[in-house]
Amino acid sequence: MSDQALIEGTGADWKTWLALLDERGAAELDHAAIARLLMREFEIDGWWAQSITVGYEQERGVRAPGQRPDGAFSATVSKTLDVPIGAAFEHLADPETQAGWVGDLELVQRSASPPASVRFDASDGSRVLVNLSVQGETKTAVQVEVAKLASPEDVGPAEEAWKTRLERLAAQLGN
Repeated sequence: MSDQALIEGTGADWKTWLALLDERGAAELDHAAIARLLMREFEIDGWWAQSITVGYEQERGVRAPGQRPDGAFSATVSKTLDVPIGAAFEHLADPETQAGWVGDLELVQRSASPPASVRFDASDGSRVLVNLSVQGETKTAVQVEVAKLASPEDVGPAEEAWKTRLERLAAQLGN
C-alpha cells in the first residue's frame, strides 16, 4: 500500500504508523492485539487496522508478504467493475457465468452473503473469498483473497491468475 493511500485513509504515512506502534510495544504483541490497539487508541476502522497491522508485521520481519497469521500464504487482488453490486454478485456466484471468466479453474461455493461476499473451494486446492462493496450507484469494488497457498512463491502466480480472471469478468460484463 502506498504512503498516499495510507495518508488518505488514516491521516498518517507508513513511517509514522511504524513509529507509533514501536512506541507502544507492538513488536511484542500478536496480530489481533496490534489491530485492537489501532482500533481502540487511534480509532482506525477494522479494515485499516488490519492493513496497518499486516504492514507492520512485514516491516518488522514477523510475517512474509502474503503470509497469514496461521503461517499459510494468501494473495489478494481487486478490481472495480462498472456494474451495480447485485449484478456483480450474481455473475461471480453463478456457476453458469463462471465458465466465461474463471477459465479452467473449478469453483465450488462454500457460503455466500448476497450481495456482499461469496466463498469458494477451488479445484487447485486454494480457498477463494470474494468481497464486494458499493462504489457509487453503478460501480462495485471486487476484492479477491486466494488463501491456503503453500509458499511465498505461490503468491505472485495466484495474483496474476486472478488479475486475468477479473479482467475477463470485467469484459464479460461489458467493462
